[in-house]
Amino acid sequence: MRTTESTPFLFFLLLLSCSRPQLAAAAPSDPTPARWPEQFHSLMYMNVSAAGKLYIVDLWYDWPNGRNFNIMQQQLSDVLYDLEWDNGTSFYYTLGPQGSCLPRRFPVGIPRPDFLQEGATYLGRVTTDGFLCDLWVKLDFIWYYEDVATKRPVRWDFFDGISQHVMTFEVGAVLDDPHWQAPGYCFPQDEKAGAGDGEGSPGREVESDLSGFAGALRRLSLLNRGSSPAHLFESTQLAGFSK
Repeated sequence: MRTTESTPFLFFLLLLSCSRPQLAAAAPSDPTPARWPEQFHSLMYMNVSAAGKLYIVDLWYDWPNGRNFNIMQQQLSDVLYDLEWDNGTSFYYTLGPQGSCLPRRFPVGIPRPDFLQEGATYLGRVTTDGFLCDLWVKLDFIWYYEDVATKRPVRWDFFDGISQHVMTFEVGAVLDDPHWQAPGYCFPQDEKAGAGDGEGSPGREVESDLSGFAGALRRLSLLNRGSSPAHLFESTQLAGFSK
């Protein structure tokens, strides 16, 4: 008798459980690239495949002071200094008795710490340089790899074959102020003579060393402006970023 009496009640509970709406599992949102520290120091390995050249880059990023410095050791060659200011001024120079300098002006400053946090498309997770990374692309201009575990940048590649691999990443490291001063020959007294960019100017030697590459991070600043891919490609060519 007890089994027969409890059957309708159990059947009623079964109907209730079947009729309850099932909540769909929320789809995980795509990750967002971590904001860069406002000041950091990084050693990088850079492959400029289009020019067939390799560099070790000593990078100092200093957003609060509006400056960025790439000290680039070309393989079995000279050290090239790439000093970038947020007002658009850059100095490309070498040191020593035969030192030369090529000043340039660009329509953009140094990249913001959040330059990738808007407009980047998430491509998923891949392994590169031995690290499991989240990968994003922005405007078919840059492919950015970030370590899943630490959120540190591991690598970024540009559309024209330039690839940069992060070897060290020191958050908060700051280069002392005296090192940010470009040499005196970057400021010729007669600016009408070409300011290092005229016929016979000392900047010609540095320009040949660039071999189509300029501004390791200056090109990232173009992404701050929400430019179209066509404008980005044109701007990099006009600025001397690519051949």
